[in-house]
Amino acid sequence: MTWIDCMHEHLEAIRAIFNEAIVNSTALYDYEPRSLEVMEAWWAAKKSSNLPVIGVLDENGTLMGFGSYGPFRPHAAYQYSVEHSIYVDGRFRGRGLGKELLRRLIDRATQQGYHMMIGVIDAENTASIALHAKAGFEPCGHIRHAGYKFGRWLDLALYQLVLPVPERLANA
Repeated sequence: MTWIDCMHEHLEAIRAIFNEAIVNSTALYDYEPRSLEVMEAWWAAKKSSNLPVIGVLDENGTLMGFGSYGPFRPHAAYQYSVEHSIYVDGRFRGRGLGKELLRRLIDRATQQGYHMMIGVIDAENTASIALHAKAGFEPCGHIRHAGYKFGRWLDLALYQLVLPVPERLANA
């Protein structure tokens, strides 16, 4: 395995992983697979804001999974909080990739001076909830009927991890 900062050349593989999750799971509350144009805009937003897209490649160079984060909310006071996402290609699940992607996102968010990471998880996704709990995330909210997909209402579980106070604010 090789851990990387994803490059534009990985965008189609990222899109395939996203689209598999959209079509087959409640990991994303989208209905329609993402077009290349949508993904190009997503990629441009990540790069222009210096937000990471961390990936892992197998020995053949296949992207097995990726993780990223972005602003939790657009208002200025939330500038130290990020919402993260982790997606692992179905062929490679159960190998601990999600755990390592999450660890690397935590490290990167700490290095970039963020103070809070927030996971917004489908409440029935027990694997993701367990992953976050093992990484030190704590439950901080539950939103009933937040989405509707596959003919049923979906609840969201919110988990948070408080990171160290950014150095530039520690003595303010």
